[in-house]
Amino acid sequence: MILAVDAGNTRIKWGLRDAAGQWITRGAAAVDELERAYEEWARMPVPTRIAIANVAGPAVRETVVDLIGRWSVEPVWLETTARACGVVNGYEIPTQLGVDRWAAAVAAWLRQGRECLVVMAGTATTVDVVDADGVFRGGLILPGLGLMKRALVDHTAALKFAPGVYRDLPRNTADAIESGCIHAQIGAIERMRRRLSPDAGCVISGGGAPALVPHLEAPVMMAENLVLEGVVALADAAAQAG
Repeated sequence: MILAVDAGNTRIKWGLRDAAGQWITRGAAAVDELERAYEEWARMPVPTRIAIANVAGPAVRETVVDLIGRWSVEPVWLETTARACGVVNGYEIPTQLGVDRWAAAVAAWLRQGRECLVVMAGTATTVDVVDADGVFRGGLILPGLGLMKRALVDHTAALKFAPGVYRDLPRNTADAIESGCIHAQIGAIERMRRRLSPDAGCVISGGGAPALVPHLEAPVMMAENLVLEGVVALADAAAQAG
């Protein structure tokens, strides 16, 4: 069994996967509220391998080290490479591509096997392109839905943070903010998609995905744990390479 960990800026996500490729358990916890992680990991079966993608810096890394310290298993801290799992990293400086984006691109390629747009809707939204030859061509990084809304509230005196819903023509401020931020996200995604061939795929994952998918043009594949899938694939490839 392999424990895959995606340590992000807002949340730590994890999944325990068996040899048959089935998720035994999955979970997530905010980086500032990790009691849930400690409780759930205490009940988790002992993994035989641990693979971690960390983009949140040294402090979160130390938290993950503390979490996995209950087991005598040496973790693999994944890094972005020039190529893996049939995907070629076309970033100008390959090692500067975030390992979470790299893992998502690898997982999307393994799912699609064709030209596709890879969207991760989390704290930030990333919109990346993998071409028909499996080359990661690059993409966009923009604030995620939560950051967009918070930026409006934090930098305008009259706006207050309140939950809103998407409407075509909002008639209250909360709905106007929610709808505007969704339009901004969808606009970036669909503009990038128009650069691809008509039969290109689109894979989306992350906490913001459910809010965006209803407004995206078909076809769209929603993957619940795309980065974790990529973490497992990259760890398997590294193990096979020795």
